[in-house]
Amino acid sequence: MKKFLIAMATAAGIASAAPASAQITLGETGLTLAPTATIASDYLFRGISQTRSRVAWQGAFELTHTSGVYIGGFISNVHFAGTDARQEVDVFGGYRFALGPVNLDVGVQGYFYPGFTRAPGMQEMDFYEGYLKGTYEIGPVNLLAAINVSPNYYGRSGTGVYIEGGADWKTGIWDLVLGGRVGHQWIERNQRFGTPDYAWWGISVSRDFVLPVLGNTITASVGYYDTNISRGDCIFGTRQDICGARAMGYLTFKF
Repeated sequence: MKKFLIAMATAAGIASAAPASAQITLGETGLTLAPTATIASDYLFRGISQTRSRVAWQGAFELTHTSGVYIGGFISNVHFAGTDARQEVDVFGGYRFALGPVNLDVGVQGYFYPGFTRAPGMQEMDFYEGYLKGTYEIGPVNLLAAINVSPNYYGRSGTGVYIEGGADWKTGIWDLVLGGRVGHQWIERNQRFGTPDYAWWGISVSRDFVLPVLGNTITASVGYYDTNISRGDCIFGTRQDICGARAMGYLTFKF
């Protein structure tokens, strides 16, 4: 799963917001392509590790038209205990537009796990969400808010509603950007998902570096993330260490 990492990427949601990508103009079509590649010390989706605290290798792209319509994709390795799922592939599309000083983004995202074998008694993992995101700039600070709604969330856990808010501050010190996020996930059938409804939060600092020869950009980021899920409530009470506090870092290459 991804988001705002696309945190660490669209990834990512680190969850944290995904760094802005370089734009490749495709002739006179009105289209631009923004590909990225990321290596992360972990893959967090809304505060919960998707790789069991292992390194994540991720790729993403977004194809955007001048009209505001866009489509994109994201891929990452994953590692869930008790399943053979090893990849996550997301596809998304939507429309961005301005409403006065507020920039809005409305769209749909699907989360898929190719290669996953459903064992007897195990629920399907694929799901999709609709989302609405908004940003508003106040000087060097960019405020962000989002709501995601799934009619049948991960693991066929029923209606899922997620809200997130945060801010990114261009500090003006060594080109560092300080970011903070807080989110809350409601789940209709908690016993199927494996945790109670929960909140997560994080803070990160990032900086862009331009490669002297290629001219491409690398974004480096480090952050600290946590949830209010107790060890005993994490994934069906198995006490996996994937819901607790952790520091993590990532490097994203923008083509």
